[in-house]
Amino acid sequence: MEPTGTIVFASVGVTNFGFDVFSAAVPLPPMEEDAERRHTDGVSVNFNAQFVDDGGEEVAFVSERGGAAGLFRCRPGPEQRAEPLPTVEGSLFHDRPTVRGGRLYFVSAHEQPPAPFRSWAAVYATEIGSKETVRVSPPGVVDMSPAVSDSGELVAVASYGDRPWAFDFRVLETEVAVFRAADPARRVVVVGRGGWPTWHGEGTVFFHRVADDGWWSVFRVDVSPETLEPTGGERRVTPPGLHCFTPAAVGRGGGGRWIAVATRRKGRAQRHVELFDLETESFSPLTERLNPELHHYNPFFSPSGDRVGYHRFRGAGARGDSVVPYLQPVRSPVSSLRMLRVYGTFPSFSPDAAHLAMNGDFFKTPGVTILRSDGAKRWVLTREPNLFYTSWSPAESGVIFTSMGPIFETTKATVRIARLEFDAGELTTGRDEVAATLKVLTRPEAGNDAFPAVSPCGKWVVFRSGRSGHKNLYIVDAAHGEDVGAGEGTIRRLTDGEWIDTMPSWSPDGSLIAFSSNRHDPTNAAVFSIYLVRPDGSGLRRVHVAGPAGSAAADRERINHVCFSPDSRWLLFTANFGGVMAEPISAPNQFQPYGDLYVCRLDGSGLVRLTCNAYENGTPAWGPASSPAAGLESLSLGPGAGDESLGEFDEPLWLTCDV
Repeated sequence: MEPTGTIVFASVGVTNFGFDVFSAAVPLPPMEEDAERRHTDGVSVNFNAQFVDDGGEEVAFVSERGGAAGLFRCRPGPEQRAEPLPTVEGSLFHDRPTVRGGRLYFVSAHEQPPAPFRSWAAVYATEIGSKETVRVSPPGVVDMSPAVSDSGELVAVASYGDRPWAFDFRVLETEVAVFRAADPARRVVVVGRGGWPTWHGEGTVFFHRVADDGWWSVFRVDVSPETLEPTGGERRVTPPGLHCFTPAAVGRGGGGRWIAVATRRKGRAQRHVELFDLETESFSPLTERLNPELHHYNPFFSPSGDRVGYHRFRGAGARGDSVVPYLQPVRSPVSSLRMLRVYGTFPSFSPDAAHLAMNGDFFKTPGVTILRSDGAKRWVLTREPNLFYTSWSPAESGVIFTSMGPIFETTKATVRIARLEFDAGELTTGRDEVAATLKVLTRPEAGNDAFPAVSPCGKWVVFRSGRSGHKNLYIVDAAHGEDVGAGEGTIRRLTDGEWIDTMPSWSPDGSLIAFSSNRHDPTNAAVFSIYLVRPDGSGLRRVHVAGPAGSAAADRERINHVCFSPDSRWLLFTANFGGVMAEPISAPNQFQPYGDLYVCRLDGSGLVRLTCNAYENGTPAWGPASSPAAGLESLSLGPGAGDESLGEFDEPLWLTCDV
């Protein structure tokens, strides 16, 4: 029997991207306000494009408009109308499309590897006329960032090979391999460490990597047109002192004198596209002259070299750009599961599933808000800062539990469990705010108390506490807390040990508590697995998901944010099983880009991957089945259906110029 219901979850940043594909003439004309051209619709999240035609009018690109990353082709015209490109039906992830000679090359992630901790990314090619698709990457090989030469005869990829994922995600340890399109099985590794290749004519490949001095830099390698073997050593192209990555070169006729690169410079917060002159070894600014305060990503040249494309936040004035919808439908691989991306974090369902409680969008919006489950109305419950996590009482429609304080700090940091009480009847009014009272349930001197989860009867709250010097689980009275002085409160310890037990969830039938723990490897704070225990502390057991007990796979699990299905038969969680799908340097900040949602049965069987993208997906909640709400697909166009925060996202926090 398949899992059923509605899953709401958060993805880092993507709701705010507001990306469109643009291009600019090279060199820029004197009237810079007329130099930039938008190629995509001004509404969807559109990115990672390549020109299809010589004139720089038509682009192939990735778009999130269908609830997952799909590929589209935008024809010239004032409406930027796009048509889907023929790819792989049912795939939740596509990337880096290139059209050459009637063939579409792209990355897809629809084939599951035979074991966990391997990326699903591979390169495929589709004949546009017949719509026949073949896998280009050899079986078991992980390939990303494909580049096709102008003739369409040569392909270069950033390849992870057939190795298991080594848990790298800031700087991927990929190699650059090249092969003929007519014979993809015979590939030649031309660079032992590098990524994001681009062809310069038919005999030179540019690529990026972190140089020994710590700067992301562009390098080049020349290859023999006959054997594809390197004809010389790798040469560094861009100088130290600034970061240069995601290069693009002109493929035609030897490629000309320019390459385009994205840069990060000291004293400048924005990522910009610049031109680098291969003859004079000098930079010329491009996008900084057009939009100095915006980030610009992943340049690409027209075949003639007359235009450089990129994607960026579309800015003010575009259609649909003023609001981020509170809920976005996401394509589900399981027909009985409905999936919604929420603009916020740590959502929880009300007892009747008519509303959702949540925190703000990843640390930027303080307090707790309530959202109607069709996304049509939102209320502010409290703007109290430092509130983190929500757990709506299944037994009381006007009670939500949260934690107050810096929950990710040490065990002794002052973080307390709190109870928010409000009149649920006010959710039927037209007001934007609902009055709430805040009652603290745990003592300030107790330490770091966080991640509350309420029992189905509403009488008890299980939470993580550092009061012993280690983070373990406790259960406290949901109404009175540990106020033993009043003669009514009570608290008891559920787990005990020199490890981390965290993020508990109470099963809807009341029989079990699930949580994440590293008790199987207490010295390693990077590995967590699911454990189940009865509320009385008996029956503790580990749920082996990635592999059986004692296996290497079982010891590499990083599982968090676990919760139960409404029927208590399935577990939903975030895990690292699928590795990384795309080069993280090419996108805005993702704390854990390997984080995807999975479900399994209580014994660890029946594992199903629910999300597959280059983002961190997490903090899920699982509610009952629901039918698609009228108008949900177009919430961003209606009043009161979103938040005016589009364009607010971060560059990778680990990418600094303090080298």
